[in-house]
Parts: sequence; C-alpha cells; structure tokens
Amino acid sequence: MVLLVYGTSLGGAAGTALGLLSVTAACRVLLRRSERGMRSEGARGRRRDPDRP
Repeated sequence: MVLLVYGTSLGGAAGTALGLLSVTAACRVLLRRSERGMRSEGARGRRRDPDRP
C-alpha cells in the first residue's frame, strides 16, 4: 500500500510484494530446518570436543 501511495505502479508494487513473500518463505523454511537440526542434535547428545576440558 505504501508503494502505491508514493506513486509506484501496481505492477512494481506487486513484484515487490512477491519478492518479499518469497524471501520470507525461504527464511521460514531455513529456520524450521535449523530448529529440527538443533532438536535432533540435543536428542543424540552433543559430541565431546577432545580439546575442551
């Protein structure tokens, strides 16, 4: 809406909205994948680092 108010064309505003939607969707997928990895790592236990006391 803001882009339309400031004079951007409808096509430009729609393209921007689709771009933001796709970036948001990709971030959500990556975040879920990361959260699943953290959960499965916690369930298996952390590997001990032999260099840490």
